[in-house]
Amino acid sequence: MKPLKLNRTPEPYARQRGFTLAETMIVIAIIAILASIGFPQYTTYLTRAKRATVESFMLMVADRQEQFFLDNKQYAYGLSDLGYGDDTVAIDNNGIVTNTTNPARIYLVDLSNTSATTFTIDAAPELAQAAQDTICGTLSLTHTGQRNQTGAGTRCW
Repeated sequence: MKPLKLNRTPEPYARQRGFTLAETMIVIAIIAILASIGFPQYTTYLTRAKRATVESFMLMVADRQEQFFLDNKQYAYGLSDLGYGDDTVAIDNNGIVTNTTNPARIYLVDLSNTSATTFTIDAAPELAQAAQDTICGTLSLTHTGQRNQTGAGTRCW
């Protein structure tokens, strides 16, 4: 009978488990490429969403102006006449009126060119929104429904 060998040497091409450094680096490179493409798109989306928030608020102010006109036969001269705390108000990410010094503010909204028969609602971007939304700049809405912006953007409204 042949004796058994207890000390076997590993086979030279035995399958090993785990990832090599090269495989890990390839995965990290792919993730970095996807992030470099996706992050600018995400920030653009956030900028447009914040702009849509203030546009909605501006339309709400215009509705209040029309109601004020029906009740008083003239437009309000300031936002405080429409029930807001001050003539200039700040809007946060949720479209809620907040303090004008709040670090979460995205736009400052006020009335300009006001008279008994005219008004313009202006919304100026603030803080990070001002830095990111240079294409549209300050948005405005007149009593006739005309929508304008100070920037060169074409799809701001």
